[in-house]
Amino acid sequence: MFDLRRRDFVTLLGGAAAWPLTTTLHAEPYSVMRRLGFLSVGLPDDAFGQGLMSAFQQGLGAQGWNEAANLQIDWRWYGADAALAERQATELVALKPDVLFAGGNPAVEKVRQKTKVIPIVFALVSDPLGMGYVESLARPNGNITGFMSYDPPLYTKQLQMLTEITPRPTTVAVIYNPQTAPYASRMLGAMEGAANSFGVTLRDAPCHDEAEIEAVMAGLAQRGGGGLLAIAEIFNQMHGKAIGALALKYKIAANVFSRQLVESGGLISYAIDFPDLYLRAAGYVDRILKGAKPADLPVQAPTKFKLTISLRTARALNLSISTTLLALADEVIE
Repeated sequence: MFDLRRRDFVTLLGGAAAWPLTTTLHAEPYSVMRRLGFLSVGLPDDAFGQGLMSAFQQGLGAQGWNEAANLQIDWRWYGADAALAERQATELVALKPDVLFAGGNPAVEKVRQKTKVIPIVFALVSDPLGMGYVESLARPNGNITGFMSYDPPLYTKQLQMLTEITPRPTTVAVIYNPQTAPYASRMLGAMEGAANSFGVTLRDAPCHDEAEIEAVMAGLAQRGGGGLLAIAEIFNQMHGKAIGALALKYKIAANVFSRQLVESGGLISYAIDFPDLYLRAAGYVDRILKGAKPADLPVQAPTKFKLTISLRTARALNLSISTTLLALADEVIE
């Protein structure tokens, strides 16, 4: 059964992942103004984006960095629009900041094409090694490092949780947008072996708009015995309300990846604590502003996870959830 409370920390070549974020708990503020370019998935005026921004600002503030005092931040948000991310990356690099922050794979893809010199700290990025962003997790050996959201055991657990409901799905469609989640094939690969042991057929279901999301849901409903797994990526987050509403409409049990998607109609969310990645990334920004090199800062793995279950959705779908899974939940929405 699941072990969600106690997880082994992902060890990167002899414990490199446990590298300390800062040398002091509360660093004294610098008096000289420094400049940070910020490019992130999401939007600053929705709950998801606000959570990321708040965590990042909290992390900077804990190290003595404050806007208008000693750190100028050029904020850019691209939602899920990769073309916008490219334009914004060009703008930020032209400003010649002391360090760049890149939130999400599209942001990393764009900024790394624009500069090999400016230090880059990333967060909310899947499979940075497989995508070629770094040479190794322990020693990135370039101008890029940060905090990844890649955790293969997580995907297996997400799939397994769908088998803890009654009636249990026999087919699970995995939805994502290939443009914003080019790493999805690796996630699917991590789930395929486990799917067989769970007696579940996995269906690869790439989507580019809400019409395609609905087509997937309608197909699952028509065949019966269907469940949905929404990969943690920005396209799904930006279309979260539609995913939740369609899951309710077609009575599909959906394992999603944020509380917002559960509130919209998702059944379960077991996911990484995304704001925590931004909080920790601020620590690397601090270290680089104080002289550290990205090449010497190991890529770190997620360490905080949250399980949210909606009994409200379960009732609407006429489903029951195992008492074992409910007992593990961090939050149950009645």
